[in-house]
Amino acid sequence: MSSKEAEVTDTILITGGAGYIGSHAAWACADRGYRLVVLDDLSAGREASIPPSAEFVRGDVGDEALLGRVLSDFAPRAVMHFAGRIVVPESVENPIKYYRENTCASLGVLNRLVEAGTQAMLFSSTAAVYAPRADGGALSEDAAKVPLSPYGQSKLMTEAMIRDVGAAHGLSAAVLRYFNVAGADPAMRTGQSTPDATHLLKIASQTAIGEREKMQLFGDDYDTPDGTCVRDYIHVSDLAEAHVLALEHVLENPGQVTLNCGYGRGASVKEVIAAVERCTNERLNVEIAPRRAGDAPALVADVTRIHETLDWTPKHDDLEVMAKTAMEWERKLAAEG
Repeated sequence: MSSKEAEVTDTILITGGAGYIGSHAAWACADRGYRLVVLDDLSAGREASIPPSAEFVRGDVGDEALLGRVLSDFAPRAVMHFAGRIVVPESVENPIKYYRENTCASLGVLNRLVEAGTQAMLFSSTAAVYAPRADGGALSEDAAKVPLSPYGQSKLMTEAMIRDVGAAHGLSAAVLRYFNVAGADPAMRTGQSTPDATHLLKIASQTAIGEREKMQLFGDDYDTPDGTCVRDYIHVSDLAEAHVLALEHVLENPGQVTLNCGYGRGASVKEVIAAVERCTNERLNVEIAPRRAGDAPALVADVTRIHETLDWTPKHDDLEVMAKTAMEWERKLAAEG
């Protein structure tokens, strides 16, 4: 499918397209020439992050009647489904919220997609579906799934629904399991804007520019090289590009595919903090705090399948690039007040 064909024929609906990852995917689609419809209730995103070319509908993806009208009015060829809750400790404290707003809402989305005859969907999943390996080794898409939190379980349940509904009704789907997403659009069109976001790099960046007095490091006694959690960090712009390529893949190759999204190597919490400190040449005020419920010691992606499936070449595979763009975005937000 060429960009020209996309510009002429294809509309994409993005749920949660005002949020962190959703807005970056929206910009990647806009840059490719797609016509866009964004459905978002702005509970965790901001309208200013949506590409100006997109049609914006404010509302809750869990409102099936509204979703049905949007699908009828705009007849998108495909849907990118980002809307949902993502905070692991909150899911442990309030699992009902996560099963309602992640799993149940996604069932409603699937119901309406089948009714509308939508061709394909892309689902925003997570590495939290996996059982962490005791040796900290890379996890393939076929690795054991034993979520440590209701958040991870809510996503795994949705994956199962997509698989079954797709098989029964011919809905093509790409399920992307993110590892740790970081950074911001290098052009500063969007970034992580949720005020109470729990992303490590956002918090470290806020601390670095003086928006926070200090930050907490949750647990330094894990069985990892430096005692802190290890994650596979992926720049959000590389992830957004993977979304567009994955969607085009399932539109051209009907069926379903599940892909890990990461770089295939881990970095510890302390290493991420050090990357931020190198950008500012100043030490961050870091307080050691107890472990958080639901946090795995190490999660690193086996990225063999995504590279075999998609013509995807990451452009921002560097912790300091992630830290630099994250801090630039925080400075922009601070300047906007």
